[in-house]
Amino acid sequence: MFQFIADTVPLTGFGSALLLGLIIGLRHSTDGDHIVAVSTMARDYQSLVKGLWVGVSWGLGHSTPLLILGIIILLVKEAALDLYESVATYFEFGVAIMLIFLGLQVFWKISKGEFHVHDHYNEHDEEEHKHIHGSHTHNEQINDAHDATAHGPFPIFIPFFRLKSYVIGFIHGLAGSAAVMLAILPTTPDFMTGITFLLLFSIGTMISMAIFTIIVSAPFAASTKSETTSNVIISIAGVLSIALGCALGSDILFQTDFTGILWY
Repeated sequence: MFQFIADTVPLTGFGSALLLGLIIGLRHSTDGDHIVAVSTMARDYQSLVKGLWVGVSWGLGHSTPLLILGIIILLVKEAALDLYESVATYFEFGVAIMLIFLGLQVFWKISKGEFHVHDHYNEHDEEEHKHIHGSHTHNEQINDAHDATAHGPFPIFIPFFRLKSYVIGFIHGLAGSAAVMLAILPTTPDFMTGITFLLLFSIGTMISMAIFTIIVSAPFAASTKSETTSNVIISIAGVLSIALGCALGSDILFQTDFTGILWY
């Protein structure tokens, strides 16, 4: 798919880099493994705004290794690409393990009661409302209204930055699903065009994944009063994550073709 787009819109300048980078970035973010990985995190924070930042954090993590690898490839061309391709399978297997881990983590959180409903009192309209948390257990105490919302590792400077999403995106960025995109770089006419392509690819991926994460978060936001319904939805994502991880691992280890039926 990527190669077809690259052949159709050759990288001859900034204009084509702009178009190709955004198209491939948007397309790449809808790969099956990306969607499933983000889906397993969607319930942690049912707020649609926070869901957006889960996607953006994933996109930032995904873009980091691609920018580093891309710059190296632009500087030394095929030599670096050949080296990357020789180890890409190991990164891809790491994605398979990560998908299985994310799926198992879903059921671990359910069994430990880490997905639960909180009652909150709204002082402005004097009404009590509920929402579901997946970021702490019942044993943890939330003593302040500000503490209840400051779930990110950098709550003051980047309120909704998600380190977990960033790390998962980083692992995906190392994997071979972006190998074809990196293979396009040696064909760029100059260094700046290649950098433009990389940056726009990253922007396209972040935009698309942010939008998708909002969509995935919507069912959880709508089901905050029903823990059972929310558990069913996240369980489906967990099963899909484990299944895709096993299928991908099997394809790598045993040369099967289970993921061939997906848009992976």
